[in-house]
Amino acid sequence: MWISLFYVVGGFVLLTVGAERLVLGAASLGRRFGLSSIVIGLTVLATGTSAPEVAVSVQASWTGQGEVALGNVIGSNIFNVLMVLGASAIAGALIVRRQLVRLDLPVMLGVAILPLVLGWDGILDRVEGVFLLILLVSYLVILLRSTRGGEDLDPHATPLSWPRSLAWIALGLAALVVGSNLLVEGAAAIARGFGISELVIGLTLVAAGTSLPELATSLVAARRGERDLAVGNVVGSNIFNVLAVLGSAAVVRDLPIGRGALTFDLPVMIAVTFVCVPIFWTGGRIARTEGVVLVGYYLLYLTWLALNATSHHLQDEFRFAVVAFVLPLTVIGSSFAWWAHRPPDPPPAEEEHPPPERTP
Repeated sequence: MWISLFYVVGGFVLLTVGAERLVLGAASLGRRFGLSSIVIGLTVLATGTSAPEVAVSVQASWTGQGEVALGNVIGSNIFNVLMVLGASAIAGALIVRRQLVRLDLPVMLGVAILPLVLGWDGILDRVEGVFLLILLVSYLVILLRSTRGGEDLDPHATPLSWPRSLAWIALGLAALVVGSNLLVEGAAAIARGFGISELVIGLTLVAAGTSLPELATSLVAARRGERDLAVGNVVGSNIFNVLAVLGSAAVVRDLPIGRGALTFDLPVMIAVTFVCVPIFWTGGRIARTEGVVLVGYYLLYLTWLALNATSHHLQDEFRFAVVAFVLPLTVIGSSFAWWAHRPPDPPPAEEEHPPPERTP
């Protein structure tokens, strides 16, 4: 038990230190290339913090555990939107740039639907995996061409040297990966000690564990005032998870997609992704209250997973409460927020009267 507790504490320390170094190095590298903070979050941070998902899913696919690879992506994307984005907004209200709403949000929504469409026949084959990777490369090319030379993170800050920036990024990523593994192993061992089943541990700790780098990085970015990094990290990670992680796993071996994933897990991921639409459109910022709502939704999701995994007698009552009360209140609240922050109607055109002629 003490060793497990040491793993948990050590994991948190490595996550915190690694996130600090990664944000610092990525911000400096972005300034060197003349990239805006939102692009850094969508590319450098998203790619780096999704490294655990790539490792877990590709390894699972290679060993014939395709459902693990798919479940890792689904669980990570749900965790990113609800927990990472929500906790980062609680740490400091986040800024949503217009470029992200116009380009990256539609891409994230479309990418979320792709696994359901491509896997409707019950399998995601190698050809479809290559197609996902091609989409990723195309998106990155369009992103870099359309946003180069945007706003800097801090125009008064002096970027670090090239070797130091790259060193902080490499060390930060390594600390995030090692720290997340230690934290998951320690927490899982403690959970087993309290009699929690392996299935519940897999549905909660393992799914969230590979997204801990995103959580740590976005929280640090929000606390440092680099709020574009926090939002871009979440959006970019979700895009990267589907296109790169699922694509790579499918190229290694055809991924089976069960009926349960098609009828429940993938629709939940799509619904969670579409939650971003009203939140991103309300005034160009994600308020702390909206962050609290997102975290609350993730707690509801974990509760449902636990009840369903253990076949608890309260799962029917819980489902009724969510469908009858939580979802309608969400729709009403989102509609009100959109209405309150909608663009004002243009003023009516005034009739133009020609000025009176001047008498000489």
